[in-house]
Amino acid sequence: MPNIKSAKKRVKVTETKAAQNKALKSALKTSMKKYEAAVASGNMEVAETTYKATVKRIDQAVAHGLIHKNNAARKKSRFTKMLNNAKA
Repeated sequence: MPNIKSAKKRVKVTETKAAQNKALKSALKTSMKKYEAAVASGNMEVAETTYKATVKRIDQAVAHGLIHKNNAARKKSRFTKMLNNAKA
């Protein structure tokens, strides 16, 4: 346990940020799973709405530094291909 006041504050801030990051990353994963399930079920209306929500969550994750921008680009590309193939 730190003794210096600023070090004590850093511990608190780190715990808070870690909790926020965990919640955002969990929401991202949940959104991706919902989208994949919608595409798998063949329900295109739900798939399109969840696609938009998932892409938004991915972009937010990049903005918060949770995932790398190339990782986000790869995920969005795969999801777009999934949607287009499901429509065809």
